[in-house]
Amino acid sequence: MDMRDVAIDAALRAGGLLKEHLGRVGRVEYKGAVDLVTEMDRKAEDLIVEELRRNFPDHGILTEESAERVTDSSCRWIIDPLDGTTNYAHGFPIFCVSIALEEEGEVSFGVVYCPMLDELFTATRDEGAFLNGERIRVSKTPDLDKSLLATGFPYDVRTSKDNNLDHFANFAVRAQAIRRAGAAALDLCYVGCGRFDGFWEMKLKPWDVAAAALVVREAGGMVTDFNKGPFSIYGGDVLSTNGLIHDEMVGVLNMGTRRA
Repeated sequence: MDMRDVAIDAALRAGGLLKEHLGRVGRVEYKGAVDLVTEMDRKAEDLIVEELRRNFPDHGILTEESAERVTDSSCRWIIDPLDGTTNYAHGFPIFCVSIALEEEGEVSFGVVYCPMLDELFTATRDEGAFLNGERIRVSKTPDLDKSLLATGFPYDVRTSKDNNLDHFANFAVRAQAIRRAGAAALDLCYVGCGRFDGFWEMKLKPWDVAAAALVVREAGGMVTDFNKGPFSIYGGDVLSTNGLIHDEMVGVLNMGTRRA
């Protein structure tokens, strides 16, 4: 079976499971003061991992809630079984499933599924990005002051001075508006399909961005670090735009010196 088809099927099934249990979360654990994990994170992850291991037993797996499975294969799956856990735990219906395929150290395919809207974002390297089978493109908004942006805050926002509040304040008076929906993978996909013109966030993990960053790139957008340097899914800081407002956003992000 095609690897992409297996990943899409796993994302759809996991999303269906999450949708079915929304509002009936059950056990919630705390990894940090504001960093949650629910029993549904683990059940969705188990479903995805079981499907991938059944079809591709030699592949590596990196997922949010379990220890990494390291193999000799050049293929590795990068999984966020529930991006937007805090939303989900509160019954707020903005969350998604994210699965990426990394081959020879480079993401070659990504799928992000939002079950509440039944929206399936997919991207294959050099083959474009799609929403429910229809090709998508980034917006054509040319200026920051006419742009709708998205962002999020790191889990150590209460304890670290490097917490994005300064950037949020700087953008709030320069952009048309900012949204903070609570699921980075969806924010990135929304840049890809033109709903958002730009997105920035710090201290993200590979499973937050691996699939969705490919969606943005394949939709004609730009993804870099905060200094317009090369993007890495392991880098933490992510700046994603339609390309037209990228330099303006870099300028705002570098207005002040970041603090440790």
